[in-house]
Amino acid sequence: MSDGLGTDLEHFSVTTEQLDLPRAATPQARRVAVAWRGRPICSFTQGQHRCYLYPLYSPDGVPLTAESPVDHPHHDSVTVGADMLRAKFPPLTPAISPLTESGTYNLYANNVFQGRAPGRTWSVDVGATELAPDHLRVVQTIQWQGPEEWGATDGRRVLALETRITDIRPGDVVNTVDIRSRLRPTDWDLTIGPTRHAYFTVRLAYGLRVVDGGTLIDADGRSGGAAITNHASAWVDASGPAPHDATAGLTILGHASTAHVPWVAYDWGTVNVNPFAREAAALPRGDTLDLGIRLLAHDGDAVEADVAAHAARFAAETGAGASIPRAADRP
Repeated sequence: MSDGLGTDLEHFSVTTEQLDLPRAATPQARRVAVAWRGRPICSFTQGQHRCYLYPLYSPDGVPLTAESPVDHPHHDSVTVGADMLRAKFPPLTPAISPLTESGTYNLYANNVFQGRAPGRTWSVDVGATELAPDHLRVVQTIQWQGPEEWGATDGRRVLALETRITDIRPGDVVNTVDIRSRLRPTDWDLTIGPTRHAYFTVRLAYGLRVVDGGTLIDADGRSGGAAITNHASAWVDASGPAPHDATAGLTILGHASTAHVPWVAYDWGTVNVNPFAREAAALPRGDTLDLGIRLLAHDGDAVEADVAAHAARFAAETGAGASIPRAADRP
């Protein structure tokens, strides 16, 4: 991951974490940390299998997501990926066989999953631009790579290229983070899904989970993962106890591209935004898949952080959630 970071930042700092390791040792994770006027906001992390956003802090510095929890070690805070990515390839040796070949790839789990070896999402470039005193844009170029395989150029096929744009706007009570993922195939037509393991995955920190005594609600008043799952709603919020008898939480909202997607939420700490749960989506060469979410990293619970007002302004500005009928309007 190259460090094409902004050098003319006045209000933000973007720094690469330096680890004091033995000679010739390689860190298993690399982080690019973002702070605003000395206050930590988040870090962009490259692990062995994927790049992800971790940690993510509330304005008071409460970490709101979990990295590699023991029950699901592939849940790394805020990630993008899919465990069912198909590609069709021309014959490796046309003189021997004219048959077209196909591969199905796993860019979600760390291990072989249902017969699919793990690939990786690999950040090859990152840059930061300060658009305003309280607005930083981070742009990453990310390769969606297959597993190591014989016959692949450089040992791995680069199946797709993702441009991931993260807009960070700090605040006194809420830090707003927009993540927009633009995915385009490289040399082969792709298909994503159907699968329950895609696209945006958010793993909540301990304390925010329902099983820890936290609260999980949606914009229509549903509470708990079972009630929220399979319903479309403007937002989902998880909040719970924080240090020093405080409360903090994390709200997930869909951009216009994902506002119609039913939520999948679990009391043990995961929220998914997955447009490919029910049917596959074709992604031919030349096309771009453009999806996004907004995160509100807040102090206090959803009421104290005025999440509903933030969501209403977001919908008015972008149209996100405008087509989702409220609970009272549903038959």
